[in-house]
Amino acid sequence: MYFDWTYVYMVLPAVLLSLWASFRVKSTFRKYSTQYSSRGITGAQAARMLLDSKGLQHIQIHKIGGELSDHFDPRTNEISLSEGVYGSTSTAAIGVACHEVGHAIQHAEGYAPLKLRNAVIPISSIGSQLAIPLIFLGLALSYFSQVFTYVAYFGIICFMGIIVFQLLTLPTEFDASRRALAGIENRGFLSSDEAKGAKKVLSAAALTYVAALAVSVAQVLRFILILSSRRD
Repeated sequence: MYFDWTYVYMVLPAVLLSLWASFRVKSTFRKYSTQYSSRGITGAQAARMLLDSKGLQHIQIHKIGGELSDHFDPRTNEISLSEGVYGSTSTAAIGVACHEVGHAIQHAEGYAPLKLRNAVIPISSIGSQLAIPLIFLGLALSYFSQVFTYVAYFGIICFMGIIVFQLLTLPTEFDASRRALAGIENRGFLSSDEAKGAKKVLSAAALTYVAALAVSVAQVLRFILILSSRRD
């Protein structure tokens, strides 16, 4: 029976990092969900005040279900906050809510990495649907003819669209967190000690994007290695 060691030493470490990052963001959020703002403002209120201070009164804030399902939709100019963020006065909730405001500010200001990321969404979406099927099809058919390795290589090119999207996501997320923490400090939503909790939550969330990129890069390198060995 064939055992793929390339997955073990190339992809598995990145997958474990991703799992740890996911656990860490959830545990950090839960920890600081019990640390409450001395000002007693909710995540939704903090988001509203920060938006208004930037002249973004037209952006609406809504409550949605789910855990850590918070997001900003540039198509509708709406910020959706999860139940654990919208009405909570915790430092975690305020940090997450202001992070989404950071994305809204980026959109309003035409932040370049965000515009680039949005531009490659169609490419990455198509790539995510085609990449793996093309790679596995090319690998399977390469037993019959080396020509089919080019099908797999085309799949890898499609996969690169996903990686480009993830690369552009990193500065976008880091900048949104930077804007959030600056807004929290400038508007006095949290004390200096309380703000540390919000920063830890946002830092943990950022690590999940780094881990996702690491998994994608490891996968591509693994496929390239397998294809190279087939051609040899």
